[in-house]
Amino acid sequence: MEANNWKCEPRTSEKKCSWASYMTNSSTLIVMIGLPARGKTYMSKKLTRYLNWIGVPTKVFNLGEYRREAVQSYKSYDFFRHDNAEAMRIRKQCALVALQDVKSYLNEEGGQIAVFDATNTTRERRDLILEFAQENAYKVFFVESICDDPDVIAENIMDVKVSSPDYPERNRESVMEDFLKRIECYKVTYQPLDPDANDKERSFIQVINVGQRFLVNRVQDYIQSKIVYYLMNIHVHKHSIYLCRHGESEYNVQGLIGGDSGLSTHGKEFAVALRDFIVDQKLVDLKVWTSQLKRTIQTAEALGVPYEQWKILNEIDAGICEEMSYSMIKEKYPEEFAMRDQDKYHYRYPGGESYQDLVQRLEPVIMELERQGNVLVISHQAAMRCLLAYFLDKSADDLPYLKCPLHVVLKLTPVAYGCKVDMFDLNVEAVNTHRNRPQPQLVNSKQEAPARRNSFTPMSSQDQVKRPRVFSVGNPPCTPLPLSLSSTDVPEAQENDEQQETANSSRPGD
Repeated sequence: MEANNWKCEPRTSEKKCSWASYMTNSSTLIVMIGLPARGKTYMSKKLTRYLNWIGVPTKVFNLGEYRREAVQSYKSYDFFRHDNAEAMRIRKQCALVALQDVKSYLNEEGGQIAVFDATNTTRERRDLILEFAQENAYKVFFVESICDDPDVIAENIMDVKVSSPDYPERNRESVMEDFLKRIECYKVTYQPLDPDANDKERSFIQVINVGQRFLVNRVQDYIQSKIVYYLMNIHVHKHSIYLCRHGESEYNVQGLIGGDSGLSTHGKEFAVALRDFIVDQKLVDLKVWTSQLKRTIQTAEALGVPYEQWKILNEIDAGICEEMSYSMIKEKYPEEFAMRDQDKYHYRYPGGESYQDLVQRLEPVIMELERQGNVLVISHQAAMRCLLAYFLDKSADDLPYLKCPLHVVLKLTPVAYGCKVDMFDLNVEAVNTHRNRPQPQLVNSKQEAPARRNSFTPMSSQDQVKRPRVFSVGNPPCTPLPLSLSSTDVPEAQENDEQQETANSSRPGD
């Protein structure tokens, strides 16, 4: 049946859940273990960012924050001596308060995973946590960071602990001296996990010397296997990730989304400018990745360096809306247009993808970016938004509206507990394809809003039409496709001011 005969069937609204959320069958408490300056908070924050990105609600509970709130001002390492009875009482009480907050998050606030970020270096403390978890029917997964490399420890203290609230207006030498003494206080009572005796029935991973070796014991479920896989892929090394979209395409100029069109004149100028920019960066062993669509390949060809094509970096599949402008979609499928504005992250194009689908598709790219050195990723608007949301810890609501303008390069440099972003505008003219977040509209009680069709209520009517994507250059389909199906995507550029919003409403977004 022809695509223009397709009509939207009413769908019942469902709870917004991610594909990964459906793989969890009980709440999980991740318990960090290890001496200070072993990267526990670094791993906690990265793991939390990853789990939230794939759609599993996760929150970190850092015991140091509870202790600072209770004590107000830190004097010296003496607070951490095992024979300091008053300090030990305060530290235990802080742990109990933090665990009650964990319970509230998992039982009342919709959380699925809580990360208990503390040293937890004694079996007594770990038994307390296990008893709490058993009372509340939580699964427990331990993550122990073991490191005996003095250079790594010293670098961690200098990179992170000098700026800690514990050390206001302290010089680097005095911070290093005090913190090393703090570590010695913990060593006195430290009892590592014992996989051969006391802890052989526990579920855990030991990360040894920041990823040189791993020991994994009794993984219980899908989510724990995901956690193990992620922790085994994050490497602590200095590198930069460059993200950009392809040069302006012919379909960008025409205001059409999807497809596989080539670069416009300005797009070719950007490819040359990108080559000069990369040369100026003087990068060592730079890897270049593209999608398998023509516009990213043509952009990379101008660099004159080897590059890899990733099919999973292709733009979001707009299904029956491929090669259409937004004004065309609004006219032809008004209910679809309204539903996408209602919930852009979960909305799935009929016969196509949602942003949620795209996040799932791009997960292997994230894993490889964590493993690699310097990488330039040339992709598309929606794909770049998903990658950027991971590194900047953006929510699902914000992800579809991140500004990723044409002919701009973003340089992402991992730092202590986050990511530094530098933006480079290569000053090559391009159309503005950004579509602002629509203003929320009040729904008349007598007139219901269109039912949202998301990634878990896919279209299932008999007249569904799935338009094939055109394959990339050098990778043709088995059966030739009509010329009318060669298509392109329309990315998103800078947000216009209010005077331009009306004019942009018919521009392509993603």
